[in-house]
Amino acid sequence: MESEGQPSKEPGAAELAAAYAARAGLHRHADGRIDVLRSAGGVRGVLESILPGLVFLVAFTAVRDLVLSAVLSLAVAAVFVVVRLLTRTSLTQAFAGIVGIAVSAALALFTGKAENFYVSGFLTNAAYILALAISVVVKWPLMGVVFGFLRNEGVHWRGDAQRARQYRLGTWIMVAVLALRLVVEVPLYLMGDAGLVALGAMRLLLGVPLYALGIWLAWLVTRPAAQSQATAGD
Repeated sequence: MESEGQPSKEPGAAELAAAYAARAGLHRHADGRIDVLRSAGGVRGVLESILPGLVFLVAFTAVRDLVLSAVLSLAVAAVFVVVRLLTRTSLTQAFAGIVGIAVSAALALFTGKAENFYVSGFLTNAAYILALAISVVVKWPLMGVVFGFLRNEGVHWRGDAQRARQYRLGTWIMVAVLALRLVVEVPLYLMGDAGLVALGAMRLLLGVPLYALGIWLAWLVTRPAAQSQATAGD
C-alpha cells in the first residue's frame, strides 16, 4: 500500500481522483491535516453560504413580505459575485450560490409559501445521499476517491481491504451528516409557517458547520494506520 505523501502509481486513476477532489473543494495543510475552513470555502465561502439565507429569514420574519425577502436574498448573493469579479477570484462558488438562491426564491414566490425557499436544499441533500450510498455499493466510496487524491494515494487504496473499509466508513459518515439535516429539517418544513424560523435556523446550523464537522470526522477515521499511530504517540 502507498503511504500518505507518496505518488500514486496509477496516473490515469490519480487524474480522475484529482478531478473529484477539485470539484469537492477539499484541501489539506502541509503537515497532512485537512484544512476544514478552506475546504468549506474559506471565510468568504462560509459567508456566501450563510448570508443570503440568513437575510431571507430575517427579512421575512421582520416584514412578512415574501417578494422583498427573496429580492434581498438575491441581492446579497449578487454582491458576492460582483466582489469576486472585482477581485478576480474564482466565481464557481459564488455563481453556484446565486443560482441556488434564485431557484429557492422562485419556488417560494411561485407557491406563495416562504418555507418552500428551503425545498431545493432537501432535493440536493437527497441527491448527495443517494450518490454517496451508491458509491459505497459499487465499491468506489466517494470519500476514498476524494481523500485518496489529497493523500497522494490516487485510487491505489482500492487494493487494500483495510483502506477500502476505512473509506467506506468515511463515506457513511457523510451520508449520516446529510441524513441528519433531513431528519431535523423536513419535520419543521411540514409545520409550514409555524416552523419557518426554526427551519431557517437549523438550515444555518446544520449547513457549513455540520458539513465541516463531517469532513473532519471522515478524514480522521480514514487516516492510514502509520499516521494514526504517530498521532497517538505525540
